[in-house]
Amino acid sequence: MFSNQPLADRLRPGSLEEFAGQEHLVGPGGVLRKVIESGNVPSFILWGPPGVGKTTLARIVSARLERSFFQLSAVNSGVKEVRETIEKARSQQFFGKPNPILFIDEIHRFNKSQQDSLLGAVEQGILTLIGATTENPSFEVISPLLSRCQVYVLKPLDDETLKKLVDKALMADYYLSQHEVRVSEYEALIRISGGDARKLYNALELTVSLEAEKGVKEIVITDSLVLDHVQQNLAMYDKNGEQHFDIISAFIKSLRGSDPNGAIYWLARMVEGGEDVKFIARRMVILAAEDIGMANPNALLLAQTCFNAVNMVGWPESRIILAEAAVYLATSPKSNASYMAIERAIEEVHRKGDLPVPLHLRNAPTRLMKDLGYHKGYKYAHDFEDNFVADNYLPEEIEGTIFYEPGTNSREDEIRKQLAAQWQKIYKYRTRSK
Repeated sequence: MFSNQPLADRLRPGSLEEFAGQEHLVGPGGVLRKVIESGNVPSFILWGPPGVGKTTLARIVSARLERSFFQLSAVNSGVKEVRETIEKARSQQFFGKPNPILFIDEIHRFNKSQQDSLLGAVEQGILTLIGATTENPSFEVISPLLSRCQVYVLKPLDDETLKKLVDKALMADYYLSQHEVRVSEYEALIRISGGDARKLYNALELTVSLEAEKGVKEIVITDSLVLDHVQQNLAMYDKNGEQHFDIISAFIKSLRGSDPNGAIYWLARMVEGGEDVKFIARRMVILAAEDIGMANPNALLLAQTCFNAVNMVGWPESRIILAEAAVYLATSPKSNASYMAIERAIEEVHRKGDLPVPLHLRNAPTRLMKDLGYHKGYKYAHDFEDNFVADNYLPEEIEGTIFYEPGTNSREDEIRKQLAAQWQKIYKYRTRSK
C-alpha cells in the first residue's frame, strides 16, 4: 500500500541540514544561510526552476525563526486575499512578537495592482515577504517591490544530489522502505527529473508501486524499467505535465477547426488549472500566423495585442481578453499558405544549400563591387506601372520556383488574381530573355 500523500511531501526537509542542493545559498558559508542564522531576514525572492526547494526553503526559514507562516498562490489569489492576509499579520503585532512571513508562490503571476498591494506591508515591516518565481523577477516583479527584496537564484539539482535523494527516499520513506528495492541504474530517473526533485520522486514512487502491485519481491530499478512505467502511465507520473500538453493541444485544434465553443471550454480548463497566461497568449500568436495567416492578417495583430494586454493586466481579468481573442481566432477564415511557403523554402535551402545571390540584387557600396557587376540591371519597382516590374528575385538555379500558393479564402483569392497577373508579365519577361 502507498500513501495518497506524494513522496515529495512526505520527504520534505524540515531544516537546512536536511535540505539537498543549493550549496551556494544554504551550504556552509552560503549567503542565504548566513542571513537565516543571523535572525535578521529581509524580504526576498527565490528565483529558480520547479522542484528545487523554493517552498521548502520558505518553510524552513519560518520554522527556524519561529515566525507565523502565511502562504498564498498567485494562481488563485487576488488583491482581496493579499489584504486579508496583511490584516491577519497586522493583528499579530503585539508584545514584540516578530513579524510573520508571507510566502507567495508564483509571484510573477501577480499583476501590478496585486503587487502594489504588498508594498506598504513590506515597507512598514508588517510582514516579511518571500516570493517564489520561475520567471526572471527583473521582468515580472514591479521595480518598487523588487527594490525592497533580495533575489536569490536557485539552480536545477545536479546528478549527484538527485542520486542521493533516490537513495535517501528508499531508506527514509516508510512506504518505500517496506519493499526490497535496489537501484542498478540512475540515468532514466535523473533525465526524467530534469533537475526537479518532485519529478524525480514521482517517477521513483510510480516505478516501485507498479512493480509491487505485480508482486515482485526484489525490485531492481533499471533505466528500461523506469522508462516503461513512466511512458505507459504518464498521467500518474506527471498529471499536470500531461494536462499541460494535452489541453493546449485541444485548445489549438479547436481554434484551427473554427470551433469557438471548444476553444472557450479548453481555455476555461487552462484558466482554472492555473496555466501561465503568457503561455496561452503566446500560442495564440503562433496560431494566428500559422493557421490564419493571409486569410485574415488582422488576426496576428489582435493576437499580439492580446499578448501585450494580458502581460499588463494579469489574472483574473486576463481570462476576458483571452476569451475575446480565442473567439476571434476561432471564427476567422483559415489559411496555412504562409506557413507552408516557408516550410517549402526551408526544404529547398536544405536541398540546394547556399545558392549565390544574383548580382543585380546585390548592393554595390564600393567601386570594385560596381566593376564586378553588383547591382547592375536592378529595376526599382516603384519606377514602373502599379509599382511592379517583371524580374527575377531568386538564385538562377531555382528561378521560377513557387513557394507561396494562396489559400482558398476571399482574401487570398484576391491575392491569387494579383499574382496571376504578375506571373503573366514575368512569363513574358522570361520568354523574351530566352
